[in-house]
Amino acid sequence: MRVIFGLDVNMSSILMTTVAATIVFCVCFFMSRRIQMKPTGAQNALEWLVDFIKNIINSNMDWKVGKNFVMLGLTIILYVFVANMLGVPFEIKSKIADGVYEVWWKSPTSDPVLTLSLAAFVIILTHYYGIKIKGVKEYGKDYFRPVPFLFPFKIVEDFSNTLTLGMRLFGNIYAKEVLMMMLVTLGTGGLFIAFGTALPLMVWQAFSIFIGSLQAFIFCMLTMVYMSHKVSEDH
Repeated sequence: MRVIFGLDVNMSSILMTTVAATIVFCVCFFMSRRIQMKPTGAQNALEWLVDFIKNIINSNMDWKVGKNFVMLGLTIILYVFVANMLGVPFEIKSKIADGVYEVWWKSPTSDPVLTLSLAAFVIILTHYYGIKIKGVKEYGKDYFRPVPFLFPFKIVEDFSNTLTLGMRLFGNIYAKEVLMMMLVTLGTGGLFIAFGTALPLMVWQAFSIFIGSLQAFIFCMLTMVYMSHKVSEDH
């Protein structure tokens, strides 16, 4: 943490958030810079991912409305996946006091501030597109359907969706990194212990890739579920 203009700023999270965003931009740029009618290689992989996002959208809402959210879904799943993966191969920390360390290279999604900010951003977008597509009057009526007394529950639902969406991602990635750090720390106890923890560490890293991939999918899927609740006529 650093104090800037009287505010506590987590420089590590800012750094890793920027790194993740830069990686996503570079990957998408190089995968799409040479568009061909018959896709091959990187373009083929990108088109497969776009089709994957389309399937997620189609499973939650009508395509006439859902086609507006393809880029949103693609951005979310790529960013969350890359952010989850950054702390898997290694972590870098620096000593700032006796027994106190600051982690510089990690998964930025292990920070609840980032995950809750992403979740809040998603919920705000659902309101924005709900009003844009339905209009203010029709969108407002949805809070009183099918019966008016559900209004306070729907307000609470917006807050609970934000909290659960952000904390689910944070909890899984934070637990993954804590256990990984415990295994690494245990491995520094001696040569014999290091060999004993090497296999569990590799197994956990492989499992961490699965966890990170699954959480990216879940975050994208829930984004489209919440979006469909706001923009679809049947909700």
